[in-house]
Amino acid sequence: MAKTYLITGATSDVGHALMERLLVKMGEDDCIIAQGSSDLERIRDLCEAHPGKIKTFSVDLSDPEAISAFVEAVRTMCPAPTHFVHLPALRAINTKFKKFDEARFDLDMNVQIKSAVQLCKAFVPQMAKAKFGRVLFIQTSYTIGCPPKNMSAYVMAKSALGGLAKSLAIEYASAGVTVNSVAPSMMETKFLADTPDLIVQASAADNPMGRNCRVSDVVPAMEFLLSDEAGFITGVTLPITGGSTIA
Repeated sequence: MAKTYLITGATSDVGHALMERLLVKMGEDDCIIAQGSSDLERIRDLCEAHPGKIKTFSVDLSDPEAISAFVEAVRTMCPAPTHFVHLPALRAINTKFKKFDEARFDLDMNVQIKSAVQLCKAFVPQMAKAKFGRVLFIQTSYTIGCPPKNMSAYVMAKSALGGLAKSLAIEYASAGVTVNSVAPSMMETKFLADTPDLIVQASAADNPMGRNCRVSDVVPAMEFLLSDEAGFITGVTLPITGGSTIA
């Protein structure tokens, strides 16, 4: 069966690394639908190295109408997605709750949660009809156990994403569609651009392995959860934390 990977947030460090790994093993009829937001230049190297394998779309995931147009374009121009990987999020900001930014939180909920709902409504029932599908979200270890201080907006958004994943997993298990999440601890990517370096260093020092999570720690687990071999795994949130969080 040909595989079509729909990856939102494909221009992120994780998205780039995941596509790079998937492309090595993709069959002749397999392809990737890669969503970015005016930043598709970040995956230009992969598009040039694998001509015809990646279909790129610039889409504002905070705009429901833009997502609707994206869905229609995918249905018209691409094979039906068999795999959906949802990666986008606003950068985490360390701030006290008394300074909670409602407008920014609403934007992040649109980008992370409402877009996921809209895209899942569009494509997961198709997967169920085909009796095969893989859905994968990226959460955070902050939703497992005790979260850190001053991260309420980020933790709330990721918790909502976890609730969506669990609900979908139960509803679509009998149709051959698995829904899982990976939950890395602090991962050193450009996502940390707004996080003070002292916090990043303290996180590394507190980790049992003496370092923060890397993209290379997360992507192999993602690839496995997307694979045929993971067909009996669903509703799982996999901690990738070096032992800093144990579920």
